[in-house]
Amino acid sequence: MSVTIKDVARRANVSVATVSRALNGHQNVAEAVRSRVLRVADELRYSPHHAARSLSSRRTGTIGVVLPDLYGEFFSELMRGIDQVARERGLHLLVSSYHGHLQEQGAALRTMRGRVDGLLLMSPFVDGAEALAGELSPTMPAVLMNSTRVAGARASVGIDNHGGAVTMMRHLLEAGHRRIAFIAGPDDNFDARERLRGYREALSQALPGHEPWVLPGDFDEASGHRAGQALLAADERPDAVFAANDMMALGCLFALNQSGVRVPDDIALAGFDDIPLSRYVHPALTTMRVEIAELGARAIRRLLEPGEQVEQAPPDLLAPRLVVRGSSRRPPPSPDQSQASSAGS
Repeated sequence: MSVTIKDVARRANVSVATVSRALNGHQNVAEAVRSRVLRVADELRYSPHHAARSLSSRRTGTIGVVLPDLYGEFFSELMRGIDQVARERGLHLLVSSYHGHLQEQGAALRTMRGRVDGLLLMSPFVDGAEALAGELSPTMPAVLMNSTRVAGARASVGIDNHGGAVTMMRHLLEAGHRRIAFIAGPDDNFDARERLRGYREALSQALPGHEPWVLPGDFDEASGHRAGQALLAADERPDAVFAANDMMALGCLFALNQSGVRVPDDIALAGFDDIPLSRYVHPALTTMRVEIAELGARAIRRLLEPGEQVEQAPPDLLAPRLVVRGSSRRPPPSPDQSQASSAGS
């Protein structure tokens, strides 16, 4: 038998009217009572009869945003895009971070119930689809950002990470680099896995039998710095380094600069994302430009689209664009070098 609102009221020891008010985000419910009702509804897997409602009947005027973190330029740009559209539509945002922990993700999602009319969620865990499917309420319109597909999501917006990594590798290979090291992101991260796959695929196609050179990373400056130090200590240094995101590339750049290694003369360097800081370091960073703010804007526009959003719809992928800057562009020969070359010929 299906669970009814009376079952929730009985278990939570409140009236049916209180359950209704708590689930629908009404303000005249004490927070302790609301939390108890939401917890019981979650435990009983209660789904109200209005599961098919869309944002056209919203009641709170608030959109929930649940992210793995709030720190860093990527998330700042993402929120800028979401916020711009929300302000244009007269909507408020309720933002929560689960600090990169899968267990805390469920708690963050549960706190959104009854408080928001729709949900934007970034869940990068490769093996977290089953857990996420159990946490997404069937009554809540939801759009996933840069996540694996799961049941219960109406739409998905993301980045073509694999294609972007292949494009960057082709750039480095066409520049004549053969020993290309890759600083990977977290093992359980969807974006990181796709970028690593693109690196491996491009390398195997261009240089069959060539061993990949992969160093661990964690999408932050510190792990990029550690990777740079490891490369400097290697018996043979790489021609180029491709970091799975710009933050790690910048950490690696710092390590190379500390050791007097010239970029790009001695080692070329490239990243992924094109965060604002990447163009203001020296040398400026070659990277794959992701319109991060547009990713957020596109996700909330997709959420606000009228009508039912079918979860079988293909993901809406943004194609990154190669931006070549000083960190991989070899400087032209000096006039003296050019004259010497001409004399030698």
